[in-house]
Order: sequence, then structure tokens, then C-alpha cells
Amino acid sequence: MKKVTAFIGSAHRHNTLNAVKQYLNNLQSLGDVEYEIVTLSDYKLGICRGCQLCCGRGEQYCPLKDDRDLLMEKIAASDGVIFATPNYTWNLSGIMKVFLDRFGFVVHRPRYFGKAFTSIVVQAVGRGDKIVEYFDFTARSLGFNIMKGMTITAFDPRTEKQQKKIDRDLAEHSRRFYAFMSRTTHPAPSWMQLAMFRFGRTMIQPLDPNNPDRQYFMGKGWFQSDYYYPVKLGFLKKLVGSLMDRIAPQLPKIMG
Repeated sequence: MKKVTAFIGSAHRHNTLNAVKQYLNNLQSLGDVEYEIVTLSDYKLGICRGCQLCCGRGEQYCPLKDDRDLLMEKIAASDGVIFATPNYTWNLSGIMKVFLDRFGFVVHRPRYFGKAFTSIVVQAVGRGDKIVEYFDFTARSLGFNIMKGMTITAFDPRTEKQQKKIDRDLAEHSRRFYAFMSRTTHPAPSWMQLAMFRFGRTMIQPLDPNNPDRQYFMGKGWFQSDYYYPVKLGFLKKLVGSLMDRIAPQLPKIMG
């Protein structure tokens, strides 16, 4: 059985919620899928203060006592994760941004490798593709395997023709996500992903032994590995990766 959790950034239980329900029901029709819908407005989420305690000392030192850990536990227990938001003023909803800001320390210490991710953006006009790009970039930095999200564009009330297109798009995208979620192998990192990993760990390694980033990387064995997870790198990527390891210590001097 696959567990899928959808996080919805809208308190208005209409278009976004209906699209997510339809999407998840499509997934269930394809195989053994259990799902949960999480409406973020039903949970307590504090606004990040930018104190960086979660990054510098550890997430347990965050001064905000909210439902962050509960929501992250739901992600940890999932095989597939969906972020869904209406398009508010050409961007994702406020509650969804508040939610994502609580992942600051996970960007430093990624952990959702092997979990499939996609997104749904519901809008009346446009620019939802930019929100999908933001979701994809953010989720990738958290460790997810990314399948590009989808947008639903239509004014209310929708015409019969518009609704039929939406139904087709939801069915096709959910079919592809089901197949994507069923993959058992990790994707090979892109050149940019490989560079960020190699440069990042080189910056972290000289830090104080009590630094949470250093402790996390040490515990994962990432100071010796080719990448975050076992993956076969081609000769050229291995060569360039080794070169990055040598160049990275010089970056502070170059950039300074």
C-alpha cells in the first residue's frame, strides 16, 4: 500500500480541495493507495522569526511551539506528498508560505529522499506555472523526488467544456504520479544537484563538531559518499565531483 498526504494551503473548501479530492480518488482507482488531506488552516503554524536557531543549534530550539513536528511526521510517514494551493495575488497562499518557511532547517539537513512529490495550483488567470516552479525547487532541496506539478485554470462558474478538460488533466497527471511514486530506484543527480551537495558538505565539514549540520552529515556518512544516497555516477560526474571537492574550500577566499 502507498500512503499519500496532500497539504492544502486554503481555508476555502471549494476549488482547491475539490481538485485534490478528485486527484486522490483517481490515485485510489489505480491501485492500493491510502490518503490523507491536511488543510493547513486547521493547524497551528507560527510565522518564522528568522532567528536561525533551528539551523545553528538544532530544530528543537525553535521558539515557536506549534504543529510543525506533527505535520513533518505526516510527511515522514508518506510515500507520496502533494502541496496544493490557490493562486493568491500571483503567488501561493500565505498559509502555504508560512508552512514552507518552517522547513528552513530541512533545507540544511535534507531527509525526504525516496518520497515522491508533486503539486497542484488552482487559479482563475495565470502565473501558476511560477508557483509550480517554486514548489519543485523547494521540495527538491528537501530531498523529494520531483514530478512537475500541474495548474488548473478556470473562472467560476466553469463551463462544461472547461470541467471536462480539468477532469482529463487530473486523471492524466494522477496516472503519471502513481507510476512515478511506484519507482524503486533513486534518480541520478543533475550537475547542479551534485555541485550543491559537494560544495555544501565541504563548507560544513570544518564547522564545530557540535554544529547540527555537521553532526547530521557525519551521521549520514555524507562526508565520504558520492551523493546523499547510493547512486551510480558516470566517470565524468565522478571526476567533476572530485574536482568540486578540491575547489570548494577555496570558495570563501574567491568570493571574499
